[in-house]
Amino acid sequence: MSHNQLVEVDIQCPYCWQSISVLVDCSVESQQYIEDCQVCCRPIDFDVRVDDDGYPVVSVSSDES
Repeated sequence: MSHNQLVEVDIQCPYCWQSISVLVDCSVESQQYIEDCQVCCRPIDFDVRVDDDGYPVVSVSSDES
């Protein structure tokens, strides 16, 4: 897989539990950011890593402590 492309990944919102699709930039090996859920608009913490084959590994969590 090319490291210079956006990849669509399905994740589950940690608030409303809906499955949503997000685009992940595989040109960055490791990144953390917050993106609002497309359904409930609550902030989701994303932890994205790109594996050795160029595929994204995405972990999501709620923004609540």
